[in-house]
Amino acid sequence: MDTLVRLLQLLVLLLTLPLHLMALLGFWEPLCKTYFPYLMAMLTVKCNRKMDGKKQELFSQIKGLAGASGKVALLELGCGTGANFQFYPSGCRITCLDPNPHFEKFLTKSMAKNRHLEYERFVVAFGEDMRQLANGSMDVVVSTLVLCSVQSPKRVLQEVRRVLRPGGMFFFWEHVAEPRGSWAFLWQQVLQPTWKHIGDGCCLTRETWKDLENAQFSELQMERQPPPIKWLPVGPHIMGKAVK
Repeated sequence: MDTLVRLLQLLVLLLTLPLHLMALLGFWEPLCKTYFPYLMAMLTVKCNRKMDGKKQELFSQIKGLAGASGKVALLELGCGTGANFQFYPSGCRITCLDPNPHFEKFLTKSMAKNRHLEYERFVVAFGEDMRQLANGSMDVVVSTLVLCSVQSPKRVLQEVRRVLRPGGMFFFWEHVAEPRGSWAFLWQQVLQPTWKHIGDGCCLTRETWKDLENAQFSELQMERQPPPIKWLPVGPHIMGKAVK
């Protein structure tokens, strides 16, 4: 099976050789950082239509997590285009964190459409190092389709626990690897070396549920779901919440 994977990876590499050469020479990443927000803007509209009910159910739980101020201090990791804003309840103060500064103009548009929210600030940083945010400063942290592309999910989850207040909640919706040994997992392995360039670092074969189980949250609830967009190579999704 490993030999077959390598042969198919080589075939895909040859078919996408210009992309890999651009990546090798350092030209692809700046281009990807610029175009990726536009790609996400298109895909998130379709995802939101399919996931409308599930997202409403998940994020409706935020309402009861207000701090002493009566507001919910909410940090969204890898906020992208602000696709989740419409699902957040009134009274949320939103801090957005993303390593790609090109998303900020999309966020500005999203906030203009969601006047029920208060926009705090946009932090350009990686999830593994959120030193600009104080310990215990957040009531809620949200991550949707983010942990697939970070360098270290373990380190990101450590930072999530650090910035959450005691009893604060982490809400997540992430795509994960197909079952090992399946043909779907084989194709994820085949496409991974190329997909990581197309998807701005996205990893198709990440078993994120293991990172969540090992992150030492006091409570973890998680359910598995089929992918909302069938023609993409991303696998099943996990959705749920964790309590600090």
